[in-house]
Formats: sequence, structure tokens, C-alpha cells
Amino acid sequence: MFITSEFTTARNLFPYTDIHKWLSYGHDGKHPGCDEYYFGRREFSFTLENDVYLRYKSFKSVSSLEHAIKSCFPYKIDIGAVYSVDPDKRHAYSQTGTNVFTPVERELVFDIDITDYDDVRYCCSGADVCSKCWPLMTVAIKVIHTSLKEDFGFKHILWVFSGRRGVHCWVCDPKARRMTNEQRSAVAEYFRVYKGNENNARKVALMGYSLHPFLARSYVDFLKGFFEGELQANQSIFSTKDKYDKILEMISDEDIQSELREKWEKSANRSSLSEEAISLVRWEQLKNTLQSKKHKAPTLRMCVEEIVFTFTYPRIDLEVSKQMNHLLKAPFCVHPKTGRVCVPIDPNNCDEFDPLAVPTLSQLIEEINSGGSKMDVDDDDDDDDTDTSLLGKSIKFFRSSFLEPLLKSCKEEIESSYKTKIGKSKDSFSW
Repeated sequence: MFITSEFTTARNLFPYTDIHKWLSYGHDGKHPGCDEYYFGRREFSFTLENDVYLRYKSFKSVSSLEHAIKSCFPYKIDIGAVYSVDPDKRHAYSQTGTNVFTPVERELVFDIDITDYDDVRYCCSGADVCSKCWPLMTVAIKVIHTSLKEDFGFKHILWVFSGRRGVHCWVCDPKARRMTNEQRSAVAEYFRVYKGNENNARKVALMGYSLHPFLARSYVDFLKGFFEGELQANQSIFSTKDKYDKILEMISDEDIQSELREKWEKSANRSSLSEEAISLVRWEQLKNTLQSKKHKAPTLRMCVEEIVFTFTYPRIDLEVSKQMNHLLKAPFCVHPKTGRVCVPIDPNNCDEFDPLAVPTLSQLIEEINSGGSKMDVDDDDDDDDTDTSLLGKSIKFFRSSFLEPLLKSCKEEIESSYKTKIGKSKDSFSW
């Protein structure tokens, strides 16, 4: 954990106004169709020092949110659902005998953690991450983001670095926020491919004679090229017996397993190739062998694709996506163990994102002390100082690429709903 003075700096750099604008979704009190209590029904959760956990915090305004954060010194801030009543007053409502406290809106969220890839990455394990395994997260963003836009028609999608070892996705379109738990579960299950556990050799089973259009697009556009290129270069997944045995066990035909294993064991000490080159040669040998013998059994038909999906397909924590009341860490928090800020990631340029280059709290303090950054990030001025500061580009991206288009859409929806309501009201008084 970081000392209090460091978190004093962090709380001054948190973009309160931007977060308030986002989570208000246009309900700013400036339009007669606004719900002035909307933001006040949003749950926030604070994790304090010594793992003191405060749930169901709610705030009527951006100033009350800012005051609470500056008073409590939370090490982590989580965001929950919008409830039917003020979460802070839920006990008062419960005494009435009616169960009125229930979630009514919540962004559709996704959580992807690189620790779930430990069986297919050989450079790191656990919470550790490096430039060789992070591309697994990059591919996950590409696959899920493309599907959310093309298959579901969502437009307002925010990707955020978790601060340590993964990524979070917030889908903020009105139809996403108003989904029931059953609808959220259906969307989550749409993405389910990886169904095995550490005890299953075959973790992906692709049924039928062809891939679902979503899976086919993901395979052709992202997964196949990544598997045969960057993944082979970074992980050399066929280079040693321990590695290739895992893959051979995914093949249902024991004769093919034995044939390839014998071939690779004999060539193990005779090759002068690099690990990457050995991996590529063995991958081609495996593909050619399966292609020539796939008539033997239907289970071999999709074996190549299953291997690729096992290593590269996004491993989403589906339970996070299924329930409206699930909490997720707020953007621009500081991760309490790494000190890195949970900055937004541009999905259109996610190849350029480097988790190890994300600003840390110590670096932000150093920047402020050297006079290189102003303390208040809530100014809307997009001046040169903001662009060149450590958090400047992240805040500018959040505002221009996500927040502004979202608020424009929200205000248009509020205006349209208000006009419809007025029209119905007039009709009810007409003779």
C-alpha cells in the first residue's frame, strides 16, 4: 500500500467532473426531461486501508462524491448499478416492508484477466505481465470490441486497463444499460468458447462442419494470424516436450499423437533452428498431418481451429457480465499494488498500448513537484500542458473519443423521450 501523502495527490488528480458526467448520462438538470435523482441512485464502493470495505455509497452531486473520496482516502473505488432508490438509504426503505431496493440499470461489463492464460503463456505467471504475453489482451480487445459493434450494434464502449494484469470493458449504450440479468447472461454465453479447466486437455470443442460467423470472423481476422505470428515468436509453444505435449493431448486420435511425438523427439537434438523456427516447423507438420487424416474421425475436422482458439480466444470472466449488481473498478483509479493508473485504452490502436508504460502514482507526484503538471484535471481546457502531462492524453481520449459522443447521444435520447411524453400528454387532453 502507498503512504497517505501519495493518495492525497491521487485524489486531487482524479477526474471527478468527467466521471460524474459519464455516470449521469445527460441527466444534468438542464433539460425538463432529466431525472435529477439519476446519479444519486448509483452505487459506489470504497476499499479503505486494512481492507475496510464500504458498499452502497451514493452521492447527490459531483461535489459530494469528491468530498467523500478526499475524506475517506479509498485505495480502490468500484462502481455498481443504478438502483430504484438511493443505495445509501436502502435500510429506511426496507423498513416499509416492500422490497423496492433493486438494480434498474447497469453498464454491460466484461473483465478479462491475464492470469486466466497461465496455461498458454510461458514468460510470466500469476499477476506478472510483460511485453510477450500482453498481446493476448490486445487480441481479446479486438475480438470482443468488433463483436460488440458488428454483432450487437453497440456504439459507446469504453476499454480500461485494470492497473495490473487485465482489461475491463464498459458498454454504455442505453439498450446495454437496461438489459435484464437474463439478457446479460445471453450476451455472455454468446462469447463462451473456452469451457475447460486445468484438468481438461481439450478445453475448446467446436461442433459442426463450420464455425459460427462470429467465430469464423474472429479466427480469420485476428486469431489465426496472431497464433502463427506473434504468439509463436513470443511463446514458442512447440519448442520443448513439455509445451508440445499439451497440444498433442488436444488431438483425439492417439495414433496421430504418437506419430508427431516420435518425429519431434527424434529431431530434438539435431536441429540448429531457433525455438521460434522449431515451433513454426512443428506447427506446419501438425497441420499437414491433421489435414491428411481428418477423414478418419469427425473430431479431427476442427482440431487446428480448436488449438488456435485454446491459445488465443478471449477468456472472459463471464459471471462478472451476467449480474447487474456486480462491481467493477472505476477508471482512473490507482492500483494499490502496482501504483499504475487505470487508464482508458483506445481499441482502434490497442496494439500501441504498453501496460508497463502506464503512469504510476510516484511518477505523477514527481511530475507535479517538478512543475510539469497542474493539480486540477477537471478543467475542460485542452491546452498543451494537458496533452504533454503523463495523464493528459488519457484524459483527452476519454473526453473526446468516449464521453462527448456518449453525452450527445444521451441528450438526444432525453429530448426525444420528452417530446414523446409531451405529445402523449396533449393527446390525452384532446377531445
